Amino acid sequence: MKIAVRMDDITPDMDWKAFYRVKEILDRAGIKPLLGIVPDNRDPNLHKCDNRQDFWEVMRSLQAEGWCMALHGMHHNYTSEKGGLFPLNNLSEYVGLPYAAQCEMIRRGKDILERNGIHTTLFMAPAHSYDRNTLKALVMNGFTGVTDGFGDMPYQYKNLTFYPISFRMEKTLQKKNGYSTMVLHANTMTEKDFEVLENRLSDRKLYTNCEFISYQDYLQVPARRQTWVNRSLEWSMATTKRLLVKLKGILKK
Repeated sequence: MKIAVRMDDITPDMDWKAFYRVKEILDRAGIKPLLGIVPDNRDPNLHKCDNRQDFWEVMRSLQAEGWCMALHGMHHNYTSEKGGLFPLNNLSEYVGLPYAAQCEMIRRGKDILERNGIHTTLFMAPAHSYDRNTLKALVMNGFTGVTDGFGDMPYQYKNLTFYPISFRMEKTLQKKNGYSTMVLHANTMTEKDFEVLENRLSDRKLYTNCEFISYQDYLQVPARRQTWVNRSLEWSMATTKRLLVKLKGILKK
């Protein structure tokens, strides 16, 4: 199993200490991830420090080094309690909004990135939630890929290539074949999370079947056509995981 890495919630006011700690771990392993950049963050939950004035300069530097970039929403504000086509969460910045509104949000977000020297055709939906209007708006704005979905290979759907994430990482690490994505949120990582990440990338005796790769390598993997059976299975898996996470939260109380 070959596994790429994506980092969500990249903003000028993120937890930079945590970000650079993850970067150091990835650098030692020779892995260049995908960064999901929020063009105009208005989510107070992502505000961890004062805005870093050289944010775009840092992003351009990483892009030049081979790190991949994705548009991660517009404001990272949730406008509905809907999960859409991939209901990992019943929250969304996009699901339920008219096509015209979504198209304008995506256009504006892409424009902010490009005006700051960040060029991408990859999309990362906040809370993993999108609907058919989102996908239509992405294609209209020149996007070609979405970092989401479940499965062991990239797949094509609605004129876009989807690059699946892991349903359950510990299980994914034991598989022999296929491709997947590890999702990291540096803003909320604990000491235990950093330790686990370090072990996963370095312990070749425990994780003999997996190989971590740079996201750019993931983008070179040919995509398969997505069938309605796989679409139905993916929706069911996302719904199941959402319910399991909710149940786990209830049991912890």
